Amino acid sequence: MNDIPLVFLDLETTGTRTTRDRITEIAALRVVDGEVIDRYVTLVNPQTGIPPHIQQLTGINDAMVSDAPSFEALANEFFAWLGRDIIVAHNARFDYGFLRNEFARAGLDYTARSLCTLKLSRRLAPQHAHHNLDALIKRHALASQSRHRAEGDTRALIALWHSWHKQHSASTIAELIQAQMRQASLPAHLDPTRLTDLPEHPGVYLFYGENRAVLYVGKSVNLRSRVLSHFSNDLRNDKEMRLVQQIHDIEWRETTGDLGAQLLEAQLIKQLMPVHNRLLRRRSRLVSWSWPEDSDAPWLVDQQDLSTSAQALYGLFRSRRDAINALKQIAVDHQLCAQTLGLIRGKGRCFDHQLRRCRGVCCGEESLASHAGRAREALQRLRIQQWPWPGRVAFGELGQANERTWHIVDHWCYLGSVESLDSDDLKALETQTPRFDVDTYKILNRFLARQDDTLEIHPLRDGG
Repeated sequence: MNDIPLVFLDLETTGTRTTRDRITEIAALRVVDGEVIDRYVTLVNPQTGIPPHIQQLTGINDAMVSDAPSFEALANEFFAWLGRDIIVAHNARFDYGFLRNEFARAGLDYTARSLCTLKLSRRLAPQHAHHNLDALIKRHALASQSRHRAEGDTRALIALWHSWHKQHSASTIAELIQAQMRQASLPAHLDPTRLTDLPEHPGVYLFYGENRAVLYVGKSVNLRSRVLSHFSNDLRNDKEMRLVQQIHDIEWRETTGDLGAQLLEAQLIKQLMPVHNRLLRRRSRLVSWSWPEDSDAPWLVDQQDLSTSAQALYGLFRSRRDAINALKQIAVDHQLCAQTLGLIRGKGRCFDHQLRRCRGVCCGEESLASHAGRAREALQRLRIQQWPWPGRVAFGELGQANERTWHIVDHWCYLGSVESLDSDDLKALETQTPRFDVDTYKILNRFLARQDDTLEIHPLRDGG
């Protein structure tokens, strides 16, 4: 590929989200036959503040970009300069994604083939664990570059490219490049350019069919990898094949992390009822067993009571029949009296006692207190954790770039997420009436059980 123009590219940005953050510096060097024949290097005014940790990393501060052109101001010129030459970058999806989004904001549809040197390094040297640019500079003994500034990193990539061509045959490199650039098998009705901006970040994705019908909602900690996996598996999985054949469009929503992705996925599935989602569809009329301390036997409560009940609750069931059958099985497993538990009618010695499946609380051979204690202990594995706060709580999830998103939950009901607890968005969520949601309950309990210090818990007062 030495005779084909390659644009080695690096961007500095205000963060890692291609749809939200902005470019602060561009370095694009056009290389033919191993020589740089043209360059496009400039600072860019992101028209927003540069976070302190990004300033520390790149050395680019607000003052340095205050007089620089905005991306919109240079978009037409840079668009023409790039043409349709192949982009070469380390973690190319990141840089290409930022370019695509910045050009789109300027009203330009930029598409080009891209080559990722990170992926290429992994294929050329699979025996090594680390393939970040610092590791590669050290491993290949490259000249010291100005790291985390766009042109310095771009020239490091070019030096790495030269080093690879000295160590490996041209045919080996060409074969790996061709393999990387082959396009995955995509749905016949899906525009391939819809996948070019897929980020390698956590989030939720939506597949649409004809007339914008929602087919499927999914989540992942790596949106790009998960979405593409649907298309690589469609010939080996009948369900995937049927789904992929119907896809006409795709959308995605990035989240700070896995918790936000899981909460949003569960919420969207209940709102949109996608035809290919099954596990997280809306549960109808959930019921649970309630057993107050002053009662000899439990009774069933419906979903509207799950959020407000002050008593211990056991199990979540889709119907009263499921709940009764579950308790009957527990009675059999633990030699409890179904009659005393209110599962069957009768007085005196029950039929199960004659079969030695009841220890005799019904006929005075076991005390009621002993029976109740054994029954409560047997039910503990089904016990629902009560909402431990008086009202709404903000769960602050920390992202990879040290940004924090707040997920607002009230009595196991996910209300939404906000970037700041002082925002108007938070006030807008106050109007929602909480309702117990089994999926939110399960998701949050998994995360709370981890005792992860990246999750900050902030109870909210009424009104904020």
